[in-house]
Amino acid sequence: MSLPSRRRFLGVSAAAGTSGWFGRFARAAAPDPKRKRSCVLLWMQGGPSTIDLWDLKPGQDNGGPFKAIPTAVPGVRIGEHLPKVAAWMKHLSVVRSVSTKEGDHGRATFLSRTGQVPQPAVPYPTVAACVAKELGATAADLPNYVSIAPRRYDGLLSGGFLGPRFAPLVIAEDATGDPDAALRVAHLRGAGNDPARLALLDGMNARFAADRPGSVTAGTLTATARATRLMSEAAAGTFDLSAEKGATRDRYGRTLFGQGCLLARRLVEKGVPFVEVTLDGWDTHSNNFPAVQGLCGALDRAWDALLTDLKDRGLLETTTIVCMGEFGRTPKINQGKGRDHYPAAWSAVFGGAGVKGGRVVGKTSTDGTAVEERPVSAPDLLATVCKAVGIDPTKQNDGPNGRPIRIVPPGAEPVEELL
Repeated sequence: MSLPSRRRFLGVSAAAGTSGWFGRFARAAAPDPKRKRSCVLLWMQGGPSTIDLWDLKPGQDNGGPFKAIPTAVPGVRIGEHLPKVAAWMKHLSVVRSVSTKEGDHGRATFLSRTGQVPQPAVPYPTVAACVAKELGATAADLPNYVSIAPRRYDGLLSGGFLGPRFAPLVIAEDATGDPDAALRVAHLRGAGNDPARLALLDGMNARFAADRPGSVTAGTLTATARATRLMSEAAAGTFDLSAEKGATRDRYGRTLFGQGCLLARRLVEKGVPFVEVTLDGWDTHSNNFPAVQGLCGALDRAWDALLTDLKDRGLLETTTIVCMGEFGRTPKINQGKGRDHYPAAWSAVFGGAGVKGGRVVGKTSTDGTAVEERPVSAPDLLATVCKAVGIDPTKQNDGPNGRPIRIVPPGAEPVEELL
């Protein structure tokens, strides 16, 4: 392997060790008592236009040109550009009454991933990191938490006060171009993973850590240990999508998001507790409708393939699926035929393990501008994720200076109608 290639591999691993959802596993709920729960988050980066996806307002000035189509559940209708997902609605439920207060991408993303407002004094972990901690170690030398194609926001790719051990392995961050190259984790062969050389490295690192203890040293050692584990054939092979049939890869779509969802399925099969896959591009201040239609094409295809594979492999009963972004977009259409940031009323979708499908929770006004029934906060969404995967959202971890901090903040309540 060339030196630049080796540096790229180690760069990915180091980012995972030093950069940033989600008791015990509810064994009784799973058909196989030996299989732990997993969660796959389909993260719609930029703030998806939920009024065009999950909560259409046909006939209203705010409604736009898209039609609402029937789903597998009588009376439940969603956007016309998600026909494959519509066929899965018996396994999915929509919360149409999410209401938050942060309209900035970074702050809203932090709130939606941690349940907390950003505070410089407290490096809160994401709920994903908490899930990685609670659900435990994986097989095949894989990390507990993998983030595929994320955007970088301060603190969100770290383990927060839980430390680098529970940070995600970051794959293809802000990547463009060839999905295969972006998603591949290289297998270091030859001298790079020679046992004698690795033993020598371990000894040198141990002596360095003894003389220079601290969080920076701990993060470096964690990154090195992760990189070493990922050198194995079993671990690196999980990321080799060429092992899949061409027809399977085509079903997911040959996009970064589509192939990322295929990788998510492979990781869940190996027991990784939390995997997130980002679909960027939802910040549609202009030309909202053609952009949403194109994004839906990638989302609909990949999500359908993921659900199909999980169901066929008996994994849907142990895998929770969540689809959401940091906020919604304005019902009012602006002069650029776009929609702007709108945290006051938006939607999130849950499915799979621990979730009752075929349900709609909450209601917005006829023009989509306000929540009229069953308001749900960002911490409520995260508490729902925790409950679905079998974790107590009120559990506390030791924060800075030993202060106990709950996984989700006090006052958060799971959406029990879904569970």
